[in-house]
Amino acid sequence: MKKAFVYLFALLLMACNVGKQNNANGFVTINGHDLIKPNGEKLLIQGTNLGNWLNPEGYMFGFGRTNSAWMIDLMMKEAVGPDATAEFWQQFKDNYVTRKDIDFIANQGANTIRLPFNYKLFCDEDYMGQTGKKDGYARIDSVITWCKANNLYLILDMHDCPGGQTGDNIDDGHGYPWLFESEKCQQQFCNIWREIAYRYRSETTILGYELMNEPIAHYFANKDSLYQLLQPVYKKAVEAIRQVDKNHIILLGGAHWNSFFWMLNDSTYDDKLMYTCHRYGGPATKEAITHYINFRDSINRPMYMGEFGHNTMEWQRDFVKVLKENNIGYTFWPYKKVDESCMMGIKRPEGWDSIVVKYAETSRNTYQEWREARPNQAQFRQLLKQFAENCRIENCKPQAEYIQSMGMGKLKKQKGEKVRK
Repeated sequence: MKKAFVYLFALLLMACNVGKQNNANGFVTINGHDLIKPNGEKLLIQGTNLGNWLNPEGYMFGFGRTNSAWMIDLMMKEAVGPDATAEFWQQFKDNYVTRKDIDFIANQGANTIRLPFNYKLFCDEDYMGQTGKKDGYARIDSVITWCKANNLYLILDMHDCPGGQTGDNIDDGHGYPWLFESEKCQQQFCNIWREIAYRYRSETTILGYELMNEPIAHYFANKDSLYQLLQPVYKKAVEAIRQVDKNHIILLGGAHWNSFFWMLNDSTYDDKLMYTCHRYGGPATKEAITHYINFRDSINRPMYMGEFGHNTMEWQRDFVKVLKENNIGYTFWPYKKVDESCMMGIKRPEGWDSIVVKYAETSRNTYQEWREARPNQAQFRQLLKQFAENCRIENCKPQAEYIQSMGMGKLKKQKGEKVRK
């Protein structure tokens, strides 16, 4: 009897040690609805999105009809040519997010950053002034270094997938979610994720990989059949990632702007899955997100609000309270853009609207229209240069009330920076 007791005690001790070893590997893990940090503490995600940096969107430049990355790039090439456009993109990427930006975000009380990116940063397609070898890994590596220095976690979000996953400007595609009907695009999608996962398989600053953003918009007559294709594509990508990385959490968003989850009816094929939802507008109440909560409870996995914002201060304060009360972490959208409704507002250069925005909004469907609408090139180039300069954090305006409405801390002065009220 005594030997049996000693044997059972030894087994229990071994089990405890295994648990400690698994928790000591440095990665965030999942326990039911909760994310668990390596030290055993619960992690409730709180932070922001670095939107527009590696996935340009027109409205964050002040544009309307020119609203996807390829449209913005084409518009600039029409106005000032490929060389000046490539120079702008280089300056833009260098200035838009720097170590000072990540320091600032951390000082507001964030613990996590979501980094949206375009798949083209990891292949040979023309993107943001580069062909052939891209700087995608260099940009991510820099953010990892800066996040690590600030004890921030990082979520990698493929915001724009091969073929397009949404069917709208936000996927930088061509107006239809071709990803789900193209085996070639799906293979490229999986290959890129496998490559990314292999590179970062041991990087504990990365919380997880968000496979795609807002798949399958509601515009399409065949949307119900498209919805049925979402989970199979997710499973392919998860399998590709697990060939090289068994450590990181994988985040899955629902269809219809990350709001429909009924088609994701199998959460058993991987033990490190969590889910991500988005919400813009509507009542800031628990009742308004009950379907997210019910889905989370039914699968016993974490749910995280990857995007919300662009609303009144009162709405945002109320919604943050609802999210926290219901154990849903969040990253608000976006960190930086022109004007307000963000953490850092970019000032439009004088003449930006009358020259650059005007040209971006002009009908340019024929070569004749291009020629007739083309603005003064010297002025246009100077405005692009000034806009890139205005993107530096030193030249941006912190939005104090907006930050506080998102449940973040008071503004803290950065070294060499004047905090504006």
